[in-house]
Amino acid sequence: MKTYVVYILKCSDDSFYTGITGNFNKRIIQHQTGYFKQCYTFKKRPVVIKYYMEFTDVIQAILFEKKIKGWTRAKKIALIHNNFDKLQILAECPKFYSL
Repeated sequence: MKTYVVYILKCSDDSFYTGITGNFNKRIIQHQTGYFKQCYTFKKRPVVIKYYMEFTDVIQAILFEKKIKGWTRAKKIALIHNNFDKLQILAECPKFYSL
């Protein structure tokens, strides 16, 4: 069964990159080696895998990736730490943790 992975990388400049792939190991190597010069991570290497989730449905994977890309940094960090309570609070009241 084909799987798809949605992932979050932490870049050397402390930013996050969110992506999706059908070949996780190959894609991470591409990020690390700068295989695609036009990629966001090319000048921000090295990168560190902070989070990933596997899907068997490509549509669900794409929707999840797009959702994460729209999130604040605080929500991404909550997801990375599996802090679903904080993630829920940030979804309901985004300024709660920025005070």
